[in-house]
Amino acid sequence: ADCAILIIAGGTGEFEAGISKDGQTREHALLAFTLGVRQLIVAVNKMDTTKWSEDRFNEIIKETSTFIKKVGYNPKSVAFVPISGWHGDNMLEESPNMPWYKGWTKETKAGVTKGKTLLDAIDAIEPPIRPSDKPLRLPLQDVYKIGGIGTVPVGRVETGIIKAGMVVTFAPSAVTTEVKSVEMHHEQLAEGKPGDNVGFNVKNVSVKDIRRGNVASDSKNDPAKEAASFNAQVIVLNHPGQIGAGYAPVLDCHTAHIACKFSELVEKIDRRTGKKIEDAPKFVKSGDACIAKLVPSKPM
Repeated sequence: ADCAILIIAGGTGEFEAGISKDGQTREHALLAFTLGVRQLIVAVNKMDTTKWSEDRFNEIIKETSTFIKKVGYNPKSVAFVPISGWHGDNMLEESPNMPWYKGWTKETKAGVTKGKTLLDAIDAIEPPIRPSDKPLRLPLQDVYKIGGIGTVPVGRVETGIIKAGMVVTFAPSAVTTEVKSVEMHHEQLAEGKPGDNVGFNVKNVSVKDIRRGNVASDSKNDPAKEAASFNAQVIVLNHPGQIGAGYAPVLDCHTAHIACKFSELVEKIDRRTGKKIEDAPKFVKSGDACIAKLVPSKPM
């Protein structure tokens, strides 16, 4: 995702539960940062239940700023918006119920941006650089059989471009075929770019040959290959006990869903900076981050 919107419940007790040690608000912020989402908007919801209290909003902003800073976000580059989803306040238009609220301000490399509503904050997201110059990688979300057209795989273009006439290979099944056409929202596209959710029609491929979790790539430009093993940066959010070599959880990689075994813990790292703390640790536990060698139980 290009940006995360952290919805915080402003109600008495609700906010406190969300940012407690195992609270969901805290976990969601950490998850967004861990997954590489660098832009954040914080919406303080249910302001109607606080009787539109400025003090409650300021208290929540203060607490939230402290914990998102610990996660890795800079609170100065985050828009904080008080809203009521139920009544629609400050969602699309400025609310008459919070005259004390003068709007949000955020500082980025591009300068200072200001706004009043949640929609303004969404409009102020900086468009990220799209990696269209890299080789094509398109993880399949699904494969459809459409009468009169044929086999239509669908998915989001992560890197590179996809267009009609291109020869693509699906990994790890090694099926190769030509792309006949590319569509988005039922309209034909000249090419699909990173971020686009596309469907594309392929020649002479049965629905049984390819499946969700396969990755489409350009046969002539660094096609995706099956990995016998790989090194991964792992952050343990919440796990009872310790994790060591031999542990085999199910890994979701884009749309693939495969059990992978921790064959070796290479090093323990600082989860915010990525710097090494310890070589070859025996175990990792909740809150730790590490580089681990993972071995998939079947081709991925």
